[in-house]
Amino acid sequence: MTDENPSPRAANIFDVARLAGVSHQTVSRVINDLPNVRPATRARVEKAIAQLRYSPSPAARALVTRRTRTIGLVTPGISDFGPTSIALNFNFAARAARYHVESVSVPPDDPKGTRGMVESLLRQRVDAIVLVVVDQEVLESVRGLEVGIPVVAAASAPRPSPLIVSMDQYRGARAAVRHLAELGHTRIVHAAGPGTAPDASERVRGWRDELTEHRLDPSELHRGDWSPASGYRIGMELDIERGAAVFAGNDQMAIGLLSALRERGLSVPGDVSVVGFDDIPEAGYLYPPLTTVRQDFAALGELMMQKVLVAVEQPDTVTEDTPLPTHLIVRGSTGAAAG
Repeated sequence: MTDENPSPRAANIFDVARLAGVSHQTVSRVINDLPNVRPATRARVEKAIAQLRYSPSPAARALVTRRTRTIGLVTPGISDFGPTSIALNFNFAARAARYHVESVSVPPDDPKGTRGMVESLLRQRVDAIVLVVVDQEVLESVRGLEVGIPVVAAASAPRPSPLIVSMDQYRGARAAVRHLAELGHTRIVHAAGPGTAPDASERVRGWRDELTEHRLDPSELHRGDWSPASGYRIGMELDIERGAAVFAGNDQMAIGLLSALRERGLSVPGDVSVVGFDDIPEAGYLYPPLTTVRQDFAALGELMMQKVLVAVEQPDTVTEDTPLPTHLIVRGSTGAAAG
């Protein structure tokens, strides 16, 4: 049995060109809002598009611009709040700019695998590469990439770079430590993230510099891996007394610390004050609510996309952005030093 009323074929770019009496290259210029199209010609093409109900495909857009409006996103293969929030908000910003995102993940135990992930994206003819960096080796490999398209990285670095967007981890850490020092704490321990993580390095640097400014001891550094379990381990191992404070490398580690201190019979903030970093959604609902440093991941995702757009569409423009600010959020886990 045959279908007497088959669905009409969807119009393509060549149908639009024939109806408007122009070349398909001209149609592509109109679709991509490029210059050098006469107003009367543009109006004729737009009328044909409307009449045929034509929806341009990525391939059609690329005919003139040689662009696919696709961005390759390389993310770390972990589920930590910061990196996943950055990737999520970058996807939102890319979608708003009418770009498609192809994502790949680098296994956490293979940071050097970044180059292979980038090569796989290049085979898909992406317009740019964006990386969310949580390991120093990845950052170094980014600096050495020569791929012929823009490469933008979300990563902490001591010096601004045209290729890097970041949050101001350094000043955020200093604000956290300053808050504790102003509460009278003279012993401020740092439960830091991994030594290979650029974010952790910048937070350690801020912790040390702020302690030095207050003439306090900057030697009490303990390393974790961003997880609540590592924060718990540090909290159980610390030789800590009433009146001390702990600056945790992130909120997840702070959660583990709170649990360990409670098990040890220490009150927060009565005996020990605790500050985290990130301001995860649960931070305000912990017991006690967690004082922390807030990062605006939505703003970072938008900044990454802005840098991509400038690099792709205005390649001769040179930009260099300062890190986005962080904000100290004071809640119930910090108080005046006991004793």
